Amino acid sequence: MSTEVVLMGGFLLLIVFVLMIDLLVVGRHSHIVSTKEALGWTSVWVALSMGFYVFLKFYGHMLHGIETPAELSEVVSKYAPEIQVRLSKMTDFEGMLREYRDNMSMSYLAGYFIEQTLSIDNVFVILLILQGFAVPQKNYKTVLFWGVLGAIILRFIFIFAGAALIQRFEWILYIFGAFLVFQGIKILVKKEDHVVDPQDYTIVKFLSKYLNISKVYVGNQFAIKHKGKVFFTPLALVLVLVEFTDVIFALDSIPAVFSVTRDPYVVFFSNIFAIIGLRSLFFLLANLVHKFRFLNVGVSILLIFVGVKLLAHHWLDQMGFKPSYSLYFIGATLVLSVVFSMLFPKKENA
Repeated sequence: MSTEVVLMGGFLLLIVFVLMIDLLVVGRHSHIVSTKEALGWTSVWVALSMGFYVFLKFYGHMLHGIETPAELSEVVSKYAPEIQVRLSKMTDFEGMLREYRDNMSMSYLAGYFIEQTLSIDNVFVILLILQGFAVPQKNYKTVLFWGVLGAIILRFIFIFAGAALIQRFEWILYIFGAFLVFQGIKILVKKEDHVVDPQDYTIVKFLSKYLNISKVYVGNQFAIKHKGKVFFTPLALVLVLVEFTDVIFALDSIPAVFSVTRDPYVVFFSNIFAIIGLRSLFFLLANLVHKFRFLNVGVSILLIFVGVKLLAHHWLDQMGFKPSYSLYFIGATLVLSVVFSMLFPKKENA
């Protein structure tokens, strides 16, 4: 069994273990998540996310089982071609490993903050779904928990399939880049649309037509048995819709993270730690996201930036463009979006 499989399995087990503690111990009874609880779990996931950064910073070479210069060269050619020139000028193997780990850890951080920034917009959509279906607040946590587990599986498939395609057809990066630029411009120029009723989504109408759907919520259950028939509760519909929206958002966020690294393991964990942490942040951001009027502008600028970076990746690699530069840009974009939203709040209609 490869080192990659063992380490990835170990980290996934740790994530699932902590999630199960949250669900089965802390959240064994349905309840409305308090600000204190949300802050506590947010702190836990941020700590784990930064712990993974520290692991990559000092032991990142272990993820791919790198023990010799030849193995390092092979991994770099596949996942980090941007540092090939710098490594070719070095003769000290330990120094080469340190350069590789620094690049890997900074790529992870950049990917993590890209995913966090893009996913904040997802909070608003999830909130619309929960409110549109009149989900009791005490059931929010259950929906988000199972939504995260589904997202882990779906993103695993998307990311490693995407990485395999990039290895085989590198020109796909240009398609990703053009798509992200298009999405960024689309968000930047679109006008505020009317709020769509979640009940009007095609997937909801389809499921309602072909499945037995109960009219009322039954605690935090997704299905019940009544008179020998299985009925899905409205909570099951909400979960399907949350997973569906995550797939839609993943079409932007996953190619965006590939703009800073081609390593599927780094892309995967930056995605997973970000969306799990955002689940905890949801309870803090749900009532604040409406106040960030310039958030969409920040998201559009970020998408255009990572799209251009993919389109010009060969040129940028030759220039020695580092992941830390992306991190600085992402941080500045997010901070400025929040600052301008606070300085120039949206005027309330009289």
